[in-house]
Amino acid sequence: MSTTKTQKALILPAKQGQWQIGESPVPTPGPKDVVVKITATALNPVDWKIQTYGYFITNFPYVGGTDAAGIVEEVGSEVTNFTKGDRVLFQGWFENPKATFQQYAVVPAEITAKIPDNISFDQAASIPLGLATVVTGLYNHDPNGKSVNFPAPWEEGGSTKFAGKPAFILGGSSSVGQYAIQMAKLSGFSPIIATASLHNEPLLKSLGATHVLDRALPPDAIKAELPKLTGGKPIEFVYDAISLADTQALAYDVLAPGGVLLLVLPDAIPPELKKEGDEKKVVGVFGNVHTPENRQVGVALYAHLTEWLEKGLLVPNRVEVLPNGLAGIPEGLERMKNNKVSGTKLVARPQETA
Repeated sequence: MSTTKTQKALILPAKQGQWQIGESPVPTPGPKDVVVKITATALNPVDWKIQTYGYFITNFPYVGGTDAAGIVEEVGSEVTNFTKGDRVLFQGWFENPKATFQQYAVVPAEITAKIPDNISFDQAASIPLGLATVVTGLYNHDPNGKSVNFPAPWEEGGSTKFAGKPAFILGGSSSVGQYAIQMAKLSGFSPIIATASLHNEPLLKSLGATHVLDRALPPDAIKAELPKLTGGKPIEFVYDAISLADTQALAYDVLAPGGVLLLVLPDAIPPELKKEGDEKKVVGVFGNVHTPENRQVGVALYAHLTEWLEKGLLVPNRVEVLPNGLAGIPEGLERMKNNKVSGTKLVARPQETA
């Protein structure tokens, strides 16, 4: 496939500019890569934050998107585990040709997984970033990784070490929160307590939450409920999938001394809550399997992903498909920015772009 061919892409022409449909080159694979014709790409909060706040992207024009599923179009010379026509899911990266708000992308084969028949492309696209944000923060053993270094469910003791220990997940109905619940279950935590809007309670319980507390309750009320649900056991693992100032304060406050707290945004815990000698470990995660420090845990994750999905051990997010292909993404990002999305993942189909 020649790089002179072009494809439709959703492009940010300049820092804090406006998204527009444009063209980018169709990539060719390196020896260890596959080129994927993208059937579905999912939207994430980082996408609107890059456009609104000018976060960390310095090279423009910029193609967005880091979540995708599609069909293998071309296989690198050293790749043996994929062939043209395979249905796959993968996480993209913040530069071309690895971005996913376009019709084709390239990805290393070792961080790509086949989609089993029981999962649709739209569902599969909801998985990569949300799941990586949980898995890299929990199970990465690289000394440079932002991780609490738990044994992974696929490692010895990883599914039994935490048996009978409570887990507390704030923002359980967010994409990351849903995967945090499921990984807590695979790691053997119990009870698994999540905060969410109560209309999402059946969904979260189907994923493995044992209790759901109304996120609209005052922090003190939530704090008062927790010992009743844990039987007085200390909470040594908290995952804050929202990580705003108020959720971080609650998360840190309920965490037992010596426990671990994972945040998806920078630490904004009030200094007065941090007591000398409490030994509470706070980790700000960076959920992408492309970075060198996350690559090994990413390879291990993608080696188990197809089986987990096939057996129902991991369930994708509920999805809403946006109209008009890539052209529907900016409006979807605007809805996310205005907190108009709950319990579902917005997905676009690049091949449907006019």
